Amino acid sequence: MVQNTKFQAYASLKVGEKLQQWEYEPAPLSRNDVEVEVTHNGLCHTDIHMRDNDWNVSKFPLVAGHEVVGNVTQLGEEVTGLQIGDRVGFGWIRNSCRVCDACLRGEENVCRQGYTGLIVGNHGGFANKLRVSADFAYKIPDGLDSASAAPLLCAGITVYSPLRTYIKYPGAKVGVVGIGGLGHLAIKFARAMGAEVTAFSTSPDKEAEAKEFGAHHFCNWKNAEQIKEASATQDLLLSTVSSEIDWEQAFGLLAKNGVLCLAGLPVSILNIPLLSLVFDQKAIAGSVVGGRRFMKEMLEFAALHQIKPMIETMPISQINEAMDKVVANKARYRIVLV
Repeated sequence: MVQNTKFQAYASLKVGEKLQQWEYEPAPLSRNDVEVEVTHNGLCHTDIHMRDNDWNVSKFPLVAGHEVVGNVTQLGEEVTGLQIGDRVGFGWIRNSCRVCDACLRGEENVCRQGYTGLIVGNHGGFANKLRVSADFAYKIPDGLDSASAAPLLCAGITVYSPLRTYIKYPGAKVGVVGIGGLGHLAIKFARAMGAEVTAFSTSPDKEAEAKEFGAHHFCNWKNAEQIKEASATQDLLLSTVSSEIDWEQAFGLLAKNGVLCLAGLPVSILNIPLLSLVFDQKAIAGSVVGGRRFMKEMLEFAALHQIKPMIETMPISQINEAMDKVVANKARYRIVLV
């Protein structure tokens, strides 16, 4: 039997507290588990929400971190498909029922029994090691460096899933609202999928950067003339923002049969004109991360097309400074802790 050794981590001991060094005894390595030595963590705003218990699901002490890359150091006795030394990643989902129709389709993100979040009631990647079910460990393709791969495991899959679902044909017109940690990756993926991409932003100074990411067009969200010109043109409008926006304006950008998909999560109530919804056959959808099918596909797609997030790296010892930078909206566009 494998003997437990304490893992060294950075944890919030109480709600809202700064992270500090902490150690814990991991659960025994089960026959289906894998242990990895963590090398990289993408920092997601969700980690900060969990630190502050904004969703009332956090348990303390809390070890956050759910964009994790590391190297396999131990395998449970029934694990197949992985070897010691393999480079793997973990995302938001830790486990699911495995037997419902959604799970059997590789859509564990909509598991009918409810999936288990990596850092909801469990310790995550802000540590030197991590033990998780091997079924939710994803091999990182050779074409992706670890620092670039980490944010793809949450931010990447969050935008890839709706784009993959709703882009129906080459040349489809896709609008991305918000050019941030999610939005800049959405532009890159949509362009690689063959879409005609428009970036919508309240920051006119991001136009050049948005076009570098792959946007064909840029539209200032606050410019009434530009919005009017873009109205009724978008086959898919993907909102990546977490703040309240003018949803009626967003809905008006949709072409007939267009889909407004929310990947960001503002605390909001949508007011949508029903006549346009019905007679123009528009739709509203939500999308949450992605299951194993799309995660594997997304990583391979990203490696093939060299889709990488814009990142800055910081040592994990500066994790509190990194979180402050994210809260101040000064990260461009994802921070990776090494």
